[in-house]
Amino acid sequence: MKVLIIEDEKPAADKLVRLLTNQEYPIEILSTLTSVTESLNWLQNNLSPDLIFMDIQLEDGTCFDIFEAMKITIPVIFTTAYDQYALKAFKVNSVDYLLKPVDPGELRIALQKYVTTHFQSNNLLQLETALRQLPQNKKERFLVKVGDHFKSIPTTDINCFYIEERCTFLNCGEGRSYGIDYSLDKVEELVNPNRFFRVNRNFIVNFSSISDVLSYSSARLKIKLIGVDNNHLILVSRERVRRFKDWMDR
Repeated sequence: MKVLIIEDEKPAADKLVRLLTNQEYPIEILSTLTSVTESLNWLQNNLSPDLIFMDIQLEDGTCFDIFEAMKITIPVIFTTAYDQYALKAFKVNSVDYLLKPVDPGELRIALQKYVTTHFQSNNLLQLETALRQLPQNKKERFLVKVGDHFKSIPTTDINCFYIEERCTFLNCGEGRSYGIDYSLDKVEELVNPNRFFRVNRNFIVNFSSISDVLSYSSARLKIKLIGVDNNHLILVSRERVRRFKDWMDR
């Protein structure tokens, strides 16, 4: 179980680490963070933990600022000295709400609750993944018009789909791009999500065509594609970076 701790009080963080290392479940502490800003940077640039332990009052705000800044789907166990936030906490992905000082018995119950919920969620996720991989649900080729002729291009040959001047195109290398009669939203529904990923509002890229991924800023990535000229600046949007990294690491 990979765990992230967000806690600005060092004694409380150290105690939580000690309690977690003594649990019956194998637990790996990925990092201990102290602020909203630090937490956002970490979550946007690292693979998702399985579970987050989150204090509510942080150095530069409250943990709810994190939820407002980005979509968090990771289960959370809140640890706080304040009980007035309980209702707000359970409106997000809360597994449990533990008051400080954290009681070892209550912590064990919270972890058991997480493990039970996580197991059920994992089964649903595996089913969803299997359904997505059914070949009859996804397009295997796109028909394009070349002058007076029509050509069928397999999705395995497509480097990316993109929008330019409100029209949708597919690129299959060497500067060859063809217009298609689908919106990019529709293309995203039609292609295999294990092969293609929508990195921003204007681009869907093929995993097999990615030649390089570079840091572009503190919270964004730049992608280079085989057969696509450098005139196209392809950036992973800030809110998609974490999901993109998970997709690359499957």
